[in-house]
Amino acid sequence: MADIEAKITFLKADEGGRTSPVYSGYRPAHLVNEDYLTTGVHHYYNKEKVELGETVLGTITFITPDAYPNCLWIGKIISIQEASHIVGYAEITKVFNESLIKKV
Repeated sequence: MADIEAKITFLKADEGGRTSPVYSGYRPAHLVNEDYLTTGVHHYYNKEKVELGETVLGTITFITPDAYPNCLWIGKIISIQEASHIVGYAEITKVFNESLIKKV
């Protein structure tokens, strides 16, 4: 089951992003905390392929979310990375996994 829903934007190549489009099932790293990168699987609503520079709504399922609880909220923007290289951003629109919701 997905952990979050997000508006996902990929940088164009001339903005420092990838050089090829991405497909549903893409598994980049995500900076969920200032000091914690984790892999997540993307699934895009009504799209199989996302062009660079495009924003799409979709879900992200993280690996081992129990390792970084209480770190996400609606409106938080997390970077999408390939190693240390930022290729896009995800703005959280829903948090499905309650253990990830930041407690106030």
